[in-house]
Formats: sequence, C-alpha cells, structure tokens
Amino acid sequence: MTYLLLRILIFVVIFGAIFLGARRIWRDWKGQFKAVDQTRRERDLRERKRSDVIELKRNKDGVFRSGESDEDRH
Repeated sequence: MTYLLLRILIFVVIFGAIFLGARRIWRDWKGQFKAVDQTRRERDLRERKRSDVIELKRNKDGVFRSGESDEDRH
C-alpha cells in the first residue's frame, strides 16, 4: 500500500514539475513576443512619420495605389 502511494506521489511531483516548467516557458515566450511586437510597432510608427514614405490605399479594383484618386492623376 505504501509502495503504491509513494509511486503516485512521485508521478504527481514529476508531472507537476513538467507542468510548471512548460507554463513558465510559455509565459516567457509570450512576454518575449509581446516585446518584439511592441518594438516593431514603435519602429513602424516612426517610419510612417518620415516624409519619403507613401501611404498606399486599396482602390475599388483591389490594386494598392497612393492616396491620390484616379481623377487627380489625369
């Protein structure tokens, strides 16, 4: 009987350690991905403010063009 309880306790401890380790890895990765996303977002916002960047918009035909309309180009 004690052998069975000891065996169950060992399995619980092993699976608990694996679960907590996997959870910690998941949280670390999640935090790292958030930091990378935030860095990219800040960089994109800085680049949008540059004068040499053209903002493209999708027209009705599905083609991306600069903000000027078709009438402005003719």
